[in-house]
Amino acid sequence: MARVSFNNSNAVFFTDLKQSVEQYFTNECIRKTGNFKLYLKTIVLIPTAIAIYILLLSVSMPAWVAIVLCAMFGFVSASIGFNVMHDACHGSYSRKKWVNTLLGYSLNALGGNAFIWKFKHNIIHHTYTNVDGVDDDIARSPLLRQCSTQLWKPAHKYQHVYVVFLYAISSLAWVAYLDFDKYFKQKVNNTMMQKMKISDHVIFWASKVLYVFFYAVLPIMVLGFAKWLVGFFVMQLVLGFVLAIVFQLAHVVEDTEFKYAGVNEQVLIENEWAVHQIKTTSNFAARNKILSWFAGGLNYQVEHHLFPRISHIHYPAISKIIRQKCKEYQLQYNSIRTMRGAIASHFRMMKQMGRNPQTA
Repeated sequence: MARVSFNNSNAVFFTDLKQSVEQYFTNECIRKTGNFKLYLKTIVLIPTAIAIYILLLSVSMPAWVAIVLCAMFGFVSASIGFNVMHDACHGSYSRKKWVNTLLGYSLNALGGNAFIWKFKHNIIHHTYTNVDGVDDDIARSPLLRQCSTQLWKPAHKYQHVYVVFLYAISSLAWVAYLDFDKYFKQKVNNTMMQKMKISDHVIFWASKVLYVFFYAVLPIMVLGFAKWLVGFFVMQLVLGFVLAIVFQLAHVVEDTEFKYAGVNEQVLIENEWAVHQIKTTSNFAARNKILSWFAGGLNYQVEHHLFPRISHIHYPAISKIIRQKCKEYQLQYNSIRTMRGAIASHFRMMKQMGRNPQTA
């Protein structure tokens, strides 16, 4: 694997920024973890998902109503991932470790695996953001080219069109293949995972079996195969697209930067780690309160990458501090005003990366 390091010898920006953020929490006399606003989201989202699931299995309804409910189930599931699972797996939901651990398993209930995700996301993605060859979120693929250092293939010419389908099936691919691939290889992209304990192995297999039972076996027994197949795919397509587009808008847009690390290379990134996060990350639709509620503050991605152990509930407040510090240190604070603008920027980026670099 590549060994990537940052030039932290003079990390004055982050030192200054951390002091200002710490001062904010001290002055306001509040904790960095979640509060009632976050707990209320949990109280709303998880019971809503359970209620939709029970309705679909127990109430006879027209096909179009069932399809709408399946789509809603996918959307609410994504929002549980953004709000509950994401904070919990980062340890920012609660001060109590057992609460974070328990709620982090909401990812297992959605078909994923908390252990693998924490390594892939918390350690790899948050440390080596947009580093081609290390960051699994931009892992090389024959179907996608997300930065200029990735090899161009003729199919990439149309990636800005077919990428919508790939995003839609991303959750299904995650559940059915990607977790198992990482589990058996014990590797994320080119990086060996931390060793799994026996309990981690048991949880992996137990949660996968339970997922198959609750999301396939039981619905097929109650509804029949055809109805289950349609409903399951509708739910997965919505879940996958919502998850993928939110994360893509944070890093694969026109103003974000990328770095390259080849296999077995030693790479020194010229900036301190925090500056690298600023340059490789972008906010979007930060003033949209409805979007912020459902997306778990992930539209404040700059704040999240700098302070992943602070709950997303506090991002709007600390964003003012971060924006000011970026101005003082002459750093570009990437933020796209609307979600529509961020989506447009992402697809322009994908179209640009799809052009043959030899003829562009």
